[in-house]
Amino acid sequence: MSKKTRSAEAESAVLSAAPPSLKKSVTFLEAMAIVVGVIIGSGIFLKPGIVLASAGSPWMSILAWIAGGIITLASALAVAEIAAAVPKSGGLYAYLEELYGEAVGFLLGWVQAVISYPASVAALAIAFASYSGYFLPMDGIQQKGLAVGILLFILLMNVISTRYGGIIQLLATAGKLVPVAGIVAFGLLSGSQPGFAGVSGLTAGSASFGAAILGTLWAYDGWIGVTNMAGEMKNPAKTLPRVILIGVSFVIVVYVLFNLAIFRALPPEQIVSSATPGADAAEALLGSGGGAFITAGIIVSVLGALNGYLMTAARVPQAMGERGIVPFSAFLRRIHPRFGTPANALIFQAVLAILYIFSGTFNTLTDLLVFVLWIFFTAGVFGVFVLRRKIGTEPGRYRVPLYPLTPIIGIAGGLYILVSTLQDSPVRSLIGIGITLIGLPVFYAMKRRQN
Repeated sequence: MSKKTRSAEAESAVLSAAPPSLKKSVTFLEAMAIVVGVIIGSGIFLKPGIVLASAGSPWMSILAWIAGGIITLASALAVAEIAAAVPKSGGLYAYLEELYGEAVGFLLGWVQAVISYPASVAALAIAFASYSGYFLPMDGIQQKGLAVGILLFILLMNVISTRYGGIIQLLATAGKLVPVAGIVAFGLLSGSQPGFAGVSGLTAGSASFGAAILGTLWAYDGWIGVTNMAGEMKNPAKTLPRVILIGVSFVIVVYVLFNLAIFRALPPEQIVSSATPGADAAEALLGSGGGAFITAGIIVSVLGALNGYLMTAARVPQAMGERGIVPFSAFLRRIHPRFGTPANALIFQAVLAILYIFSGTFNTLTDLLVFVLWIFFTAGVFGVFVLRRKIGTEPGRYRVPLYPLTPIIGIAGGLYILVSTLQDSPVRSLIGIGITLIGLPVFYAMKRRQN
């Protein structure tokens, strides 16, 4: 056999032994659970008082929740058009890379993979342990141990099978809706309406409807994480727009009904002064066991958000590794040959999260990057204009309704958050930009290495 023939056979063998790829295992319901489960964390149980204090009255507060939902839905519908045209794993990172160039996409992926996602995972793990202290008192070290333990359990389930992660997401999302549904049902059926009476004292303060909307937008955050899973959906071009539209719309309805129920259960002054208005409303409606009921609901809610964040977070470094534009790309892009999951990327995110848990820096890091992440998010919503200029609209492909009004509403909401954040925290915003720009030398070094 000639040397040339042996070489050709070797090359053929390598090509036939294709590396394992992500399994198309994420169902419509699991994707829906990611949207709903990541958005509905602990914010809905804690934010009503903050929004009410800014809005000045219960009805203005309800209007703020609706306005924040409309802005979020407008953004979601715009990004859904991009998701239908660019159904790639990595979500917003992949979209920005496609629309604005590799460097822009890399900078988002850089801050998401190294700081934002693992810091958020760490914060949720600590929140799980903190709320668990209601039933099982713990000191600081024990809380961190429980946080690491629950994180490792979620990691193991997602490494073994994406379906296991999806099942956890479905169960946790269903579980977190039980206390919400209980408060809504008992609250709306309650004959008393203390929250809708005697509200003149609230309106006399320095109320700001814009600040109220800002508070709701934080509570609506997180839905875009489902786009990271596009590579594991059977028909992402059709599934993603439907999941995003239905999921975000469902959350808007839940938030409005939940706030209506709270206003029927508690007087406005108590809602504003309470750090846990959801628990107070549950106690008023359900008796002394209401606090335990709502705390258990928060624990399940945080567990669902933790699972959703870790599951979607790993898809960013894995997608970047596939492109070979990050250090250790060969490690990060590897799909487990048996389980078909991005095991290495999941482990990478979990290890960083554990470091942030023990260092206690997770809240600081997430605060520093709020401004930067909303720059990228707003650019993503604006990307629908760039997309149409680049490739136009194809018959049969999802298109954002009421174009261009819908994306303009989403962009306006993003700009409002950016201006407000810059005014409130200019130093932190600039530090966040600096942290992000550190990624540029890494990007250009990797590009030179590729070339």
